[in-house]
Amino acid sequence: MLLEYHQVDAFTDRPFSGNPAMVYRLDGWLSDELMQRIAAEHNLSETAFVVREAQGWHIRWFTPSSEVPLCGHATLASAFVLFEKYGETSDTLEFVSKSGALSVTRENGRLLMDFPAMPPTQMGVTVDIERALNTEVVDVLASAELLVVLESEQAVRDCKPDFAAIACLPWPGVIVTAKGDAERYDFVSRYFAPAIGIPEDPVTGSTHCCLIPYWSARLNKFSLTAYQSSARGGELFCRLEGDRVKIGGSATLVASGVLTLG
Repeated sequence: MLLEYHQVDAFTDRPFSGNPAMVYRLDGWLSDELMQRIAAEHNLSETAFVVREAQGWHIRWFTPSSEVPLCGHATLASAFVLFEKYGETSDTLEFVSKSGALSVTRENGRLLMDFPAMPPTQMGVTVDIERALNTEVVDVLASAELLVVLESEQAVRDCKPDFAAIACLPWPGVIVTAKGDAERYDFVSRYFAPAIGIPEDPVTGSTHCCLIPYWSARLNKFSLTAYQSSARGGELFCRLEGDRVKIGGSATLVASGVLTLG
């Protein structure tokens, strides 16, 4: 069996930055075990598999160790591959996923994802969270992930977490965030998820489902520009639209190949 794959750097307009994802467009589903083994073989934060079905493109995402219910950068990468490598002519692609209906639209030279908004609720600062992050914490909220607000953009950049301690917290991952120090970005963030095999994700679309409503309320703005300040880094162009968020960015193809299964 020969399976064609494409590696895409998402949320960037140049190679070797943003967040890399592997994309497979399949004619039919492989077994869950085989898709998990393929994701482990590539050893990227996410490998996406897409299959054309009656309702649209069905998409699933796998880290090297587990399937996840939602992934932004690999959805962006999948749409890019379907548009650029497989000739999809519509300006909007509809996806079916474990998190419901998603879509990606070509808009002003970028790809714009339509995801559910996940406003966080207040949790309160705890000693365990501060110790896990090795930094002073301003506020703690939670949605699908733990959202931790730090004092400044520099504090986010300087954060050196204890990954073993983070993996013991009762959330899939931890987002740290702060208001941007300069006019270019409204807010910055980083994302740590060692419990699902990702010590730090370079750029994470799905975390912005709760970051966008949080910062929209804090800054009284509906359109925001964000930066995920990992080592690779990536820009995200965000809008809050009721109970949905729009998350936009660029993508760059860096490799294509064929996986050979004996």
